[in-house]
Amino acid sequence: MPIALSGGAHIARRPPRLPVSDATPLYLDSAESVDRFLSEIGQPTAIAIDTEGASFHRFVDRIYLLQLSTAQHHAVIDPLPIGTPERLGRLLQDRGVEVVLHDADYDLRLLRQDYGWQVNALFDTRVASQLLGLRAFGLAALLEQHFGIKLDKKHQRADWSMRPLSADMLEYAALDTRWLLDLRTKLRTQLEQLGRWHWAQEEFARAEGTQWSNEEATQAFLKMKGARDLNRRELARLRELVAWRDDIAREIDRATFRVIGNETLLELARLSPATAGELTRVKGFPRSMSESRTAALLAALRRGDAVPDADLPRFPKSARWDRDPDFDERTSRLKAVRDVAADRLALDPGVLCSRDRLEAVARKQPRALEEFEAIPELRRWQVEVLGEGFLRALHSSGAAASAPTPTTVKPVTMSHGDDDSPYRTDD
Repeated sequence: MPIALSGGAHIARRPPRLPVSDATPLYLDSAESVDRFLSEIGQPTAIAIDTEGASFHRFVDRIYLLQLSTAQHHAVIDPLPIGTPERLGRLLQDRGVEVVLHDADYDLRLLRQDYGWQVNALFDTRVASQLLGLRAFGLAALLEQHFGIKLDKKHQRADWSMRPLSADMLEYAALDTRWLLDLRTKLRTQLEQLGRWHWAQEEFARAEGTQWSNEEATQAFLKMKGARDLNRRELARLRELVAWRDDIAREIDRATFRVIGNETLLELARLSPATAGELTRVKGFPRSMSESRTAALLAALRRGDAVPDADLPRFPKSARWDRDPDFDERTSRLKAVRDVAADRLALDPGVLCSRDRLEAVARKQPRALEEFEAIPELRRWQVEVLGEGFLRALHSSGAAASAPTPTTVKPVTMSHGDDDSPYRTDD
């Protein structure tokens, strides 16, 4: 796909590989060119956006590229020389402008982190496709299914923080939003035909406030895979090792695994080597580690060993529930109702109602539809589809009955693939 530059030297382009519209994407790397572009597009009713970060390469991820499309205009914005594109922020936060993303969760977090923006009229094409029953809901799969377009995935883990960006990378980035508005239209039409458009609206509204929590960074080590296999003294060492690694990663601005991997940190916490020579015998320890950083690592281990027993880290206690011998049985009956409805509606069971929501219903044991309002995890559309069946499963004396078929929902047969649902925990 050819890309027009807002300034600078001309870059030769290969012939386009994909069918494209007459509009040529612009590469904008100055505040003036961005303002000029936004003036030209005016006040669209819908805009498709995407972001490119570099979490695979950098310590702290941020937005290194913004792609956007309207019905007639396409652009790739480089925010590094510009700073915050305030005018774009006002557009994306306007409740009268539908903002279309695919798999919006991470983009929404980055937009809030870097610019303080909250999208207020979201359409997520991934969520929409899942509510239609599609199991292959990656952007490449959806574009191939609906438009016969094959996307090249070779830049999925590219370092978008590098400059200058190659022509090939800019071409790849521009494709992420070019067909999103057309895809949105197709998916919304299907949702409306199936009586599921209000399902999607509720999911979109809940997602609009997505942001990273202010969880204490010092507790992040407890979430490391394998940490629960350590004793409390080993956890104290791991806490110090993670802080040591983060300091290095922050200093050189590299992803933490590029400094030293988690499995190696866990092994160091278990073995607690006392000398540089012992460190080199630990699998995965970088042989290129400098003497000063090696000394700092050994000091971190000594700090972990010096923590008083009373102050050793421990995992937060899980929420405790009163012992209920019938809880598992109630959950199983609810799951049976959910699975029958999911099969009838051709939905992934985890999308229809995830395991944690089934358990919330089993604990609350509502006796009337209005009592489902006291279960914050449950959506209104889920109560509409499953509520009466859940009540019968919880309180009827006979076998659990399946949920009634709502008159507004029509069964549909959809293609199935291997992707997992973002709502899914354990069924």
